[in-house]
Amino acid sequence: MAASNSGGGPLSAEAGAALGEGIGLVFGRWTALQMAVENQWGGRDSRAKADQLGASILSWFCHSKGPHYYEDLVDMVYNTISESFNADFEDGSVEEVAEQLLIMHEECLQSNYSSIEKLRNTHVQGNAVSQSRQIAVDDNDDSDSSDDDDDASMMDDEATPPEEMAVDKPKPSKPVPDADGWTVVPPRRGRGKN
Repeated sequence: MAASNSGGGPLSAEAGAALGEGIGLVFGRWTALQMAVENQWGGRDSRAKADQLGASILSWFCHSKGPHYYEDLVDMVYNTISESFNADFEDGSVEEVAEQLLIMHEECLQSNYSSIEKLRNTHVQGNAVSQSRQIAVDDNDDSDSSDDDDDASMMDDEATPPEEMAVDKPKPSKPVPDADGWTVVPPRRGRGKN
């Protein structure tokens, strides 16, 4: 292969490896494909068939002479899904995946791996099939963990009978402003000194 071919030429080894990883990451998030694999629509070797599709797409990008057309990629994916899994994905996901892969390929040609990096950093826990159900749970766990702690503590406070709170800390008299005019409010929970 002539590596000196510039413009829409072949991918470098590094770019090819990155694109291969990107295809794997996209496939891992492709719910319809993951369902086909998990439910063995393509028989016992469904996982191998999905991997083979990824390898075929990578080979198409790396070894076929460009330009690479969106319609060709969509047709290739549809044909493989139909033959390998005896299925037709009519949810628009084939088109979405093809578009994502073409963008990724263009970026790899310019040694730009930002979309692959983004996918790598937003790795989904669990499998893609349950991803749609888990996404709200995972997001809340990750981003609101400090809020959850506060909510739990507030619930504890509300559930605590008032008599116990009176025992824990004396009822404060009316807060008095200090020399600078600031009013010190005692902590709501039993944290710190009373």
